[in-house]
Amino acid sequence: MQYEATFNAIDKILRQEAGCSNELDYIEQTTWILFLKYLDDLESDLEVAAQFEGKEYRRVVTGFNRWSAWAAPKTATGELDVVNAMTGDDLVQFVNQTLFPSLAKFKSQAANSRTLEYKIGEIFSELRNKIQSGYNLREVINKIDSLHFQSADDKHEMTVLYESRIQRMGNAGRNGGEYYTPRPLIQAIVQVVNPRIGESVYDPACGSAGFLCEAYNYMQAQVSSTNDSQTLQEKTFLGKEKKPLPYIIATMNMIFHGVAAPNIIRGNTLAENLNGVMEKDRHHVILANPPFGGSERAEVQQNFDIRSSETAYMFMQHFVKMLKVGGRAGIVIKNTFLSNGDALALRKMLLEECNLHTILDLPSGVFTGAGVKTVVLFFDKGTPTEQIWYYQLNPGRNLGKTNALNPQDMEEFLRLQKTRAEGPNSWLLDVKTLDETYDLSVKNPNKVEVKDERTAKEIAEGLVELNAENANVLDELLSQLNTLD
Repeated sequence: MQYEATFNAIDKILRQEAGCSNELDYIEQTTWILFLKYLDDLESDLEVAAQFEGKEYRRVVTGFNRWSAWAAPKTATGELDVVNAMTGDDLVQFVNQTLFPSLAKFKSQAANSRTLEYKIGEIFSELRNKIQSGYNLREVINKIDSLHFQSADDKHEMTVLYESRIQRMGNAGRNGGEYYTPRPLIQAIVQVVNPRIGESVYDPACGSAGFLCEAYNYMQAQVSSTNDSQTLQEKTFLGKEKKPLPYIIATMNMIFHGVAAPNIIRGNTLAENLNGVMEKDRHHVILANPPFGGSERAEVQQNFDIRSSETAYMFMQHFVKMLKVGGRAGIVIKNTFLSNGDALALRKMLLEECNLHTILDLPSGVFTGAGVKTVVLFFDKGTPTEQIWYYQLNPGRNLGKTNALNPQDMEEFLRLQKTRAEGPNSWLLDVKTLDETYDLSVKNPNKVEVKDERTAKEIAEGLVELNAENANVLDELLSQLNTLD
């Protein structure tokens, strides 16, 4: 667990850094340094591979901007060259006044926006170094330089731990319903929606790009040719993110997962004119957990046929509009969408224009600290809904920060969903039975209520006994306090 120990050591250093005050700063600052080290190793791998094939690889990051030049110069024996390795004020001055501005220029120098060069420029145009102490920065650089990303196992361990840091960032920076989506849930959603090579995969509220990364992992298993690999790299994924830090994290997260030049766009998805959407703009697959509880300006709300101040409801209209006919979606949303009067017209539209075939009801605690109940809607566009299969996830324990959702919790859902089997936790709803409210609330008809068989007298006696026990505990506590006095 070299990576975990290293990341923990870096967090400890950054807690002592005046320029970093919370988990958001820790992940942001660790990310840009980790990214440059990862990029240097990646380019070295590409260089060796090109030489093996008798070709030449042209590095994107060259000269003194290379990690091996400014961050970790080495002696002939492979040790850190402490004489030439900058530290203190010299290091901070170089990073702030030379490195960042130089890398930011890549954005204007790149041939187009779908290149790694452009993405590097975009990242370092948005970021700034917050580590004010050059000695702390040197320590962090040395820690990260000890990591290597040559093997598949190395990269997997790094991405798993990086995801755990992103989770902490999400929990530290909750705002307007934005929460980290647990990976077991994302993996289950991707498996149900089943994106295939040749299809486009879209997340218009991508956050740290968790859905896109997992979709890429899932589709990697389908690769059987160089053309398939190129399709995955260049023609499959599109993410949009409004806020600067998640946008940067999303771009780097996809690069860490193996997408060389991720198509992540910075902007407010909801401000786009839906009336101008053409068939070429639509997608085969949409995977998303849109922010809930937020709001938008009046002019943004006017962009939607069904007016609402709730961002999640605006996103739902965007999803339906942006799906191709026959396209598939897996969407996380608050469970109040199923019965809220404000969402009535939206539910009616969804049922009429799409086949809402599955509703996965999630227990409290799936989103750590969120205090909200959510569901996952699975639908296909083009045919109206006739029957909905519900599944009520019941992991048999209370979920929370120290007892998170795991892959085993999703196994029964994934198994039963294939055949829409009914059972204690699953059932079918015929849409014809709905009234004019289109209430889709989760009401499990197969749930067995455990009745209290005690008589009223027995219940009263139990309460008296419990009160007596509580009184004894209080008496004992008061006695101990008096002894201390």
